[in-house]
Amino acid sequence: MIAMTTLYQLNTIFISMVMEAIPFVLVGVLLSGLIQSFVKESLITRMMPRNRFLASLTGCGIGLFFPSCECGIVPITRRLMKKGMPLHAGIAFMLTGPILNPIVLFSTYIAFGNSWEMVGIRAGLAAAVAFCVSVILSYMFKAVPFKNTKLDNVPQTALGNGKTGEEKRIPLRIKLYEVIVHAIEEFFSVGKYLVLGAFIAASMQTFVPTSTLLHMGSNPVTSSLVMIALAFLISLCSEADAFIAASFRSTFTVGSLSAFLVFGPMVDIKNTLMLLGTFKTKFVIVLIGLIACFTLAGSLLVGRLF
Repeated sequence: MIAMTTLYQLNTIFISMVMEAIPFVLVGVLLSGLIQSFVKESLITRMMPRNRFLASLTGCGIGLFFPSCECGIVPITRRLMKKGMPLHAGIAFMLTGPILNPIVLFSTYIAFGNSWEMVGIRAGLAAAVAFCVSVILSYMFKAVPFKNTKLDNVPQTALGNGKTGEEKRIPLRIKLYEVIVHAIEEFFSVGKYLVLGAFIAASMQTFVPTSTLLHMGSNPVTSSLVMIALAFLISLCSEADAFIAASFRSTFTVGSLSAFLVFGPMVDIKNTLMLLGTFKTKFVIVLIGLIACFTLAGSLLVGRLF
């Protein structure tokens, strides 16, 4: 009887995760298809500043115009980078997009009792982490680290700068057909990682007692680490995670809550598998390590200030 109850709980969590994430994946792949068909490389090149610091700041700000959670941000980022967006700007966008968009910020405002304080903390910490991580990666990786693509080992400066000749005017119906075809291919490419990640996350929620992790939150460092681990394991969509974070207000500090709200949308089980399917393993490991370090440091600073 206990085994059946456990399996039922696992099944319920797994299905709810997949159903929660699929709409955002669909938005992501459709946006990816639209970018593929309608956005020219020259536009991306003109939009991005040549200075790496300004380009990273621009990448952080683009998330305001792409209301996508972490479930759909990877295909959008991949397409923008293939269109010529520099690596550092693309990573900055990928990390802030699931947080610095109006839907997520508004849900955070509602979850924390119509208070703008946590909204500001979340947005500020996310932008700071994304900026620092993206700039460091721009120095560490001189080539675009895509996995199993023709863009492997292509210098960043070479992307989007070549002249391809005059583009033929393609009828709108053909472009729309290309959008749908590309979106379908992208959906099945990303979807398998989503399903696998959701199953792993559901298993962790079912078989790892939350009380075990909560017991470790006795000081600022361990409490932030516990919330980072919870954010990774629970793998909530960024539109819903603020309500879970708000339920921990009586147990954890503002600093550790900010770690949960920033790290989860940037790195969880689902999008880690998507990242591994898109980028080289070494790059993903370095990326996650940098995000964890800067999120922890930022949450400790937030804890001191608030």
